[in-house]
Amino acid sequence: MTQYAYKVRDAQGHFAEGKVEAASEAAVADKLRAMGYVPLQVRPANVGMQREIKLGFKKRIKPRDLAVFARQFATMIDAGLTMLRALSIMAEQVENPELRKVLRAVKQDVEAGHSLSSALGRWPRVFPPLMISMAKAGEAGGFLDTAMRQIADNFEAEVKLRSKIKAALTYPAVVFVLAIVMCIALLVFVVPVFQHMFEDLGGELPLPTRILVMLSAAMKYVVPAGAVLTGVFVWWWRRYGRTERVRNVVDPLKLRTPVFGNLFRKLALARFARNFGTLLSAGVPILHALDIVSDTTGSVVIGRALAEVKESVRQGESVAGPLANHDVFPPMVVQMIASGEESGAMDAMLAKIAEFYDAEVESMTEGLTALIEPLMIAFLGGLVGSMIVALYMPMFKIYDMIG
Repeated sequence: MTQYAYKVRDAQGHFAEGKVEAASEAAVADKLRAMGYVPLQVRPANVGMQREIKLGFKKRIKPRDLAVFARQFATMIDAGLTMLRALSIMAEQVENPELRKVLRAVKQDVEAGHSLSSALGRWPRVFPPLMISMAKAGEAGGFLDTAMRQIADNFEAEVKLRSKIKAALTYPAVVFVLAIVMCIALLVFVVPVFQHMFEDLGGELPLPTRILVMLSAAMKYVVPAGAVLTGVFVWWWRRYGRTERVRNVVDPLKLRTPVFGNLFRKLALARFARNFGTLLSAGVPILHALDIVSDTTGSVVIGRALAEVKESVRQGESVAGPLANHDVFPPMVVQMIASGEESGAMDAMLAKIAEFYDAEVESMTEGLTALIEPLMIAFLGGLVGSMIVALYMPMFKIYDMIG
């Protein structure tokens, strides 16, 4: 018999945990169900020195994982499988181990009589509000498979867009980091060797060489301080970077950044149009859809604009009117949304806007990559080359220095 720790939920929705001895995890789960509980987690108890040691970090659940789950789940429902059977299969077959654990808990909630949307809603850090609302609309309208397929389309488009951005930024970021590492290596290891040689020769060094020697001497303070500050910044950003106070400052600055600001703007507009159109096409009420979209665009600037739109709609006015007062929305977007309102096909218009800005982002990232590559090579060559020239300048006057 092995001792197991468990977490359960009772019929009133209260959570409890404890320990019990049994032959296996399945036996524990059966015993808890017989007692009227819904098992949420069963694992071997950590007794004395027999502790479970986990190395590394938990594998994060990404939009790609949710897209695969939604696509496969929709296919199974469309093929006639029951929701519980589809969840059981997905809980055993999904690639991400963390998502497997979550889906097992979702399946247990559905077995206990909860709807799929409410079961997903118990995991807000895993399933975004967009997915929960779409599932709720699909359950109410009897088109859960279609709703899940729309969710998959949405997430797949988002993943594709993110990959385009990463492809554009990876090369310059790697080259920049390599340039910094090479410069630090030259200053820390190479320059001191030449410095001792110059001191033995005597004479006055050229100004660029003196500056290089000063930078080399400062490296023993700059490198440790830089490492500490970088670590502190990373910790601070992970802890506070997504807070409203920080985003109110950072998001407007991102949109004003030269070159990349326009890219961030188009990315936010594509996400806004795609999410808003997906929710409206699923029959989600417009006020609720605006609430969700304001939190999923990734931009506080668009979120503020949508708050005004929500007040306008609540008073019986249009969606497009307040958008025209914000520079982040181009006239083309405002006009297409206005046309969609008048024709009753705003979800179709939003889908066209999303497609347009997806293509714009793709084209812009390709252009940026083509432009940045030669610029970064020139930057790296100029930086390292100037340091090497500064090191060898005294060699040109070596005979004068000896004399």
